[in-house]
Amino acid sequence: MDSPSLDKPFARAPWFDLFLAGVSLATLLTLCTYTLGLSTLPLAVGGLLYLALALILITGLALSRSHFGPADRVTLSRAVLVLFLTSLTFHPDILQRMAWPYALLCLAALVMDGFDGYVARRTDTASRFGARFDMELDAFFILMLCIAVMVLGKAGAWVLVIGLVRYGFVMAGWHWSWLNDPLPDSFRRKTLCVWQLVTLMLALLPVTPEWFAHATLILALVLLAGSFATDVQYLHRRYRLTRSLK
Repeated sequence: MDSPSLDKPFARAPWFDLFLAGVSLATLLTLCTYTLGLSTLPLAVGGLLYLALALILITGLALSRSHFGPADRVTLSRAVLVLFLTSLTFHPDILQRMAWPYALLCLAALVMDGFDGYVARRTDTASRFGARFDMELDAFFILMLCIAVMVLGKAGAWVLVIGLVRYGFVMAGWHWSWLNDPLPDSFRRKTLCVWQLVTLMLALLPVTPEWFAHATLILALVLLAGSFATDVQYLHRRYRLTRSLK
């Protein structure tokens, strides 16, 4: 097989899209810094997160030998919004004062999550890279919302488990390689992802009672644990079957 050449990462990188996305994020954070009287922390956090995102994108495109398509551009636009929200997450006073705009921007990011799949189907540009990019952004978005809920005091540190389960599953795959096997498409998984996002966004709203936020978040965690247990059971059963056939 041909090994990727050294210039492949640079040849496949969507430099113009990355430039526009970086400028958009910097503009949003700069405006917030001056209009809301924030420190430079959001700018620093946003810059570091964006550099990490750009590096991951360039590396992912090179390793998968994929091309950056229209649906990926939608996902990148959503990533800018998610990174912007993440950069404001560690300011409890801002989250309290801007709870409704913050929640509406989270809702916009959720709506865009469905739009990139629509674009991929309409343009016939769906790819494994695009699907993975979208999935990992969802996982990061959920973790970010968990942190925001905790920072606002709507739930304790336990709420972070909702956002960390996915990463725990990935790390477990480093030890048990059969966990890395592909899973079939699942309506259950997609529905649960939306349920987690909606539940976390509702918990952020000032009008949501603390008891209701706790109840729905606990339910989301229970459903998430059950979903991962189902997937692990499926992968282990297939692994044992494959070994028995050898």
